[in-house]
Amino acid sequence: MALLVQKYGGTSVGSVERIKNVAERIAEFYRQGHDLIVVVSAMSGVTDQLLQLASQLHPEPSEREIDVLLSTGEQTTIALLSIALHALKIPAVSLTGAQAGIVTDGKHTRAKILNISPKRIKELLQQRNVVVVAGFQGQNVEGHITTLGRGGSDLTAIALSAVFHAECCQIYTDVEGVYTADPRIVPTARKIDEISYDELLEMAASGSKVMQARSVEFAKKFKVPFEVRSSFTNVAGTIVKEEVSAMEKVVVRAVSLEPSQAKVTILGVPDKPGIAAKVFCRLAEAEINVDMIVQNISDHGLTDITFTVHKNFLKKALVALESVVSEISAREVRATEGIAKLSVVGIGMRSHSGVAAKLFSSLAEAGINVQMISTSEIKISVIIDEKEGKRAAQIVHDAFQLNNPL
Repeated sequence: MALLVQKYGGTSVGSVERIKNVAERIAEFYRQGHDLIVVVSAMSGVTDQLLQLASQLHPEPSEREIDVLLSTGEQTTIALLSIALHALKIPAVSLTGAQAGIVTDGKHTRAKILNISPKRIKELLQQRNVVVVAGFQGQNVEGHITTLGRGGSDLTAIALSAVFHAECCQIYTDVEGVYTADPRIVPTARKIDEISYDELLEMAASGSKVMQARSVEFAKKFKVPFEVRSSFTNVAGTIVKEEVSAMEKVVVRAVSLEPSQAKVTILGVPDKPGIAAKVFCRLAEAEINVDMIVQNISDHGLTDITFTVHKNFLKKALVALESVVSEISAREVRATEGIAKLSVVGIGMRSHSGVAAKLFSSLAEAGINVQMISTSEIKISVIIDEKEGKRAAQIVHDAFQLNNPL
C-alpha cells in the first residue's frame, strides 16, 4: 500500500479525547495496509503558555533556550499520540525532529531545513511502525535544537513527503479545507476543491491563516501536492497542486483580509538615487517585513514614500527610521494604524480583464475608500479602513460571485 504523511495541528490534538480521535483515524489507515509518517504540533495553547513562563523569568530570553523550551510542546504530543496508538494495538514510535534526522541551519526560532537523513525513519517503517514525528523542530550541525517558526509543523510534513516520495500528504486542521474567504468573516464563503500553489501563496501573503507561506513555497519547489482537510470530519478537503490550464477558467479564486496593519509615510524625501535603498536597508537590518510600498510623483525634487507593516512592528519601524530620516534630510514621518489589507487572488487574472474595475467599483458603490493599491500577476490588494474590513470582504466576495458552485 501507499506511504502517507499526515500532519495534525494543535487544535486536532488539543485534548486527550482529541488525541484518541486522531489515533483512531491513524489506526484505520494503518489497518488498510498503509505506511504512515505522522507529524504533530504542540497541543493548542501550550506554546503560548511556555512563552509566558519564559517572559516571567526574563524580558528577552535567549533564542537558543526558547527553542529548547518550545520543542517540548511537540515532544509531549508525539509521546501521548504514540501511547494512544499502543492502546489500540498499533505499533508506533515517537521521534523528535533531531531523532528523525532533520538538520537545519543555525538560525534559532526561525531555522531553515538543510537536509533530512531518512535512515532511522526508513528502518522503523520497514518494521511496520507508525512513525510519529515532532513537527516545527530540528537540530543544527552543532547539535543544538532549533525551531522552524510559525507554521513549522506544516513545513516538516511537506519536507518529509518530499524526501520519502509519499503517495499523499494530508494537512489536518480545524477547517475542512481552503475557502473562498475566511468563513468567520464571510459566512457565504465556499470550500475550494483545488487550488494552485501560487494562488495559496498569494492568499498566505494576504492574511489567510490556512497555511504558512514557507510550507507552500517548499511544496511548490519540490512538487509535493497536498490536501488540507479537517481532523473532525471525513469530508474531502482542498487539493493544493501545480497549476493546470483548467484553473484559469476561474478568474478570482478567493478574497483575503489582513487586519491589524499600519501605514508609515516619510514626507519630503529627496528624489535621487540611493535614498529608497537607505530607508529599506535600515528596516531590513531591524528585521522588519515591509508589505506594500508606494512612492509619489516627484514635486520640486521631493517625493513621499509610503509603506505598510503589521501594527506589532510599527514602533520598531519608527525607531529604525529615526536616524535614517535625518540622514536623508526627509521632512518628517507619519504613522497611521487602524487599516487592513483586502486582496483578490486568482490565476485567471492573467488571461481575463476587468478584475480591477469590478473590485474598485464594488468598493466605491459601498462608500469604501481605497488608500493604497498594489498588484501582482494574480493578485490585487488595497488598503482600507480596518473598521470596513469585514463589510468590504463580503461585498467583494459577492461581486465576484464566489459563493456560487463552479
